[in-house]
Formats: sequence, structure tokens, C-alpha cells
Amino acid sequence: MKDFKMAVCQNKPLNDKKKSVARAIEMINEAAGEGANIVMLPEMFYYPYIIKELIQQEESKRETVSILQETAKANRIYLCTGSTVEKVEHKRFNKSYLISPQGDIILEYSKCHLYDVEFKELKIKESEYFSPGNDIKVADTEFGKVGIIICYDIRFPEMSRVLVNNGAEIILVPAAFNTISGNAHWHLFFRTRAVESQVYMAAASPARDDECKFKAYGHSLIIDPWGDILNEANEKEDIIYAQCSSERLLDVRNRLPLLVHKRSELYAKTK
Repeated sequence: MKDFKMAVCQNKPLNDKKKSVARAIEMINEAAGEGANIVMLPEMFYYPYIIKELIQQEESKRETVSILQETAKANRIYLCTGSTVEKVEHKRFNKSYLISPQGDIILEYSKCHLYDVEFKELKIKESEYFSPGNDIKVADTEFGKVGIIICYDIRFPEMSRVLVNNGAEIILVPAAFNTISGNAHWHLFFRTRAVESQVYMAAASPARDDECKFKAYGHSLIIDPWGDILNEANEKEDIIYAQCSSERLLDVRNRLPLLVHKRSELYAKTK
């Protein structure tokens, strides 16, 4: 891994996709101007997370992603596209991409775990609208190996473990926790995954819109491999930054060598 500056854009999705994308690009440009090497957006950054309305924004030709490719290339940054609704062969996916400074897609990921839950205050069934992904990958960058998972995936430790087993040193998580699950579990899960995986972890949430039916938790995070929070947003629109050190990652992994002590042959016996 090589030292880098991380930026997480916590934009507020609007009921106007074009305006949301334009605002996100403004924030990406600002982050790049501050010297960020890797920039990321939230899950469904371009429209409020109201599924029946959100799926009307689906794309089959990566129109929004193409715009973000141009933005990454213009700024010479690595850009995680948050996530967008994409139609592929009659199936709909929640997709995220990592774009290189040359504007190329170097990692494509579809959300693997769909959020089907029912709280007293909220009912969501993503499986009625989306198909799950079936692949977990990492991408090589000049700053280290990067993996992506999306939102609900964070609750499944196997996801980050697979990424780390494949060499991940940085895990990016576009997410849109609501205020119910966010208040209970947001910091708990992201810090835990960073500690057990010994990686830098960045979580990008939409900013909260109190006038919207969906109340995003906010509180985007950048966390180091020891579980320390390097920077955190509140619930409002913001860009957060942190310097991420290769020396810190190596120090944590050497002092507490979890990845050496793990017994993969034992875990493979369990069902």
C-alpha cells in the first residue's frame, strides 16, 4: 500500500436526478482540488432511497457512470461511483464501480445481500425490485488493493473477509442506512469490520433530508485498521477527508497478526 488522501462526499439526493448528479460532480471536483486521491459517493447518490421511485431512474447504458468516468479522468483521481440502478438482461441491480484516473472502469460490483426487513416504523423489501450480485472482487490501484461492498453487505463479515483474503487493504462501502438502523449499528459495524479485517474503510452515506420520506442516517466515516475514526460527517451535506498511511496499516497488521493467525482450514469445515 502507498499513502493516499481519502475523500467521502456526503451529498443530499434530490428528486431531480440531473441536479443530484451535477451537485455530486461539484463535490468531486472540490475534493480533487483539495488533493484527494480516492473519492467516493454514497449508495444511490442521485435520488432519494424510495424504491418505487428510485427504480424509475434505472439505466441500461451506464449514462451516469459515463459522466463520472469523465469526471474521474478530468481530475486524475480514483472514483467510487456510490451506486446506481442498472438494468442488465431484464434484471435490475444495485451497482457500484471503481474508476481509474484514466477514466476506465477497473472494478464492477453488484450488491450481494438485499435488504428485506420490517420494522415497526419501516418496511423495505429490496428483493422485489433488485437481483443480487454473485461476485466479490478487488482491484489493483497505485495506492493498494481496493474492494467494494454496498450497505447491507456490511452486516455479513464473510464479505470483508473474502476481500481481505484476496489482498484488500482498502474497503469502500457506499451505504444508505436509515436513522433506525444507523443509530443502532452504523459505527458498530464499520469499526468492527475495519478492526477484524485490518483495512482502511470508508463509508459514504447520503446527507439527511428531513423533508424526505426516507431519512438517511448520514455520518459518513473514514476508519483506520485499528478502528480509529479518522473523520466523520454529521447528518448534513459535507465532504470529509483523511490521510491514510501505509505505515499505519503495516504496524497494525504486524502488532496484531490476525491474518497470519487465522485458520482458514478450520473455518472451511463449518456450514
